[in-house]
Amino acid sequence: MSAAADHDASEWRDLNHAWWDERAPIHVESLFYRSGGGGLEDFEREDIGPVDGLSVVHPQCHIGTDMISLAKGGASTVGMDFSAAAIEGAARLAEHNGVGERTEWLVSDVYDSTAAVGGREFDLVYTGMGALCWLPDMDRWAAQMWALCRPGGHLYISEFHPMQDQLHDDDTRFERSYFPTGGDLFDEPGSYADKEATTAENVIVDFIHPVSEVVTALLAVGFVLRLFREFPFTAYARWPWLEEREEGLWYMPDDRPDIPLMYSLLLDRPS
Repeated sequence: MSAAADHDASEWRDLNHAWWDERAPIHVESLFYRSGGGGLEDFEREDIGPVDGLSVVHPQCHIGTDMISLAKGGASTVGMDFSAAAIEGAARLAEHNGVGERTEWLVSDVYDSTAAVGGREFDLVYTGMGALCWLPDMDRWAAQMWALCRPGGHLYISEFHPMQDQLHDDDTRFERSYFPTGGDLFDEPGSYADKEATTAENVIVDFIHPVSEVVTALLAVGFVLRLFREFPFTAYARWPWLEEREEGLWYMPDDRPDIPLMYSLLLDRPS
């Protein structure tokens, strides 16, 4: 990422919305997603367990690949995203994968999730990789996750560890603070799913959220922590100097110590 100029970080939603609206159609057609990128990882399936017969909701679902994976496992799913282009693509991918009847797609900002589903509550609230960095307020987000989860239900989070956001793009030096400093502007052309894509909407606002901030916000609204795992790998080859030691999982180089690159949380809403 390179720093962006001539923008105000308070425009975070408009800038990020434009970025995702442009990229959603690119991602639907990309080899990255069509070859399996974006579906559930093995460790996620292990954490969540069987989903057959469960109702599942996914705020910030992008083009719906995680929900499609859960629908294939027998869940009835609702995916939400603030990008209409992403939701349109998600619906087409669900039909293509034969799970259209098990999926529902809604255009909604994550902070309006409860209203978007009409107050419905779900057995499992799922939020996947690369979601939290787009949001400025964890307390407000946590309140929405609580409202979506039925008493006796669960919240599952699978995320890139904020530690990796401190690393320089060119090597393993640290260049950003681990602790929040407000939104940071970046010039981010192209797409992680298609490196050759030509794009015009390239300015984003990114937010750092330490794991402690995420957990504290969730405990404050009433969730009970069941599982917390950190992983020395990432499911996306963000930097060329990472080493793929297992298929689809990348680690720090052998000559550098491992650091947490991903984490997962499973929380319960008490009955």
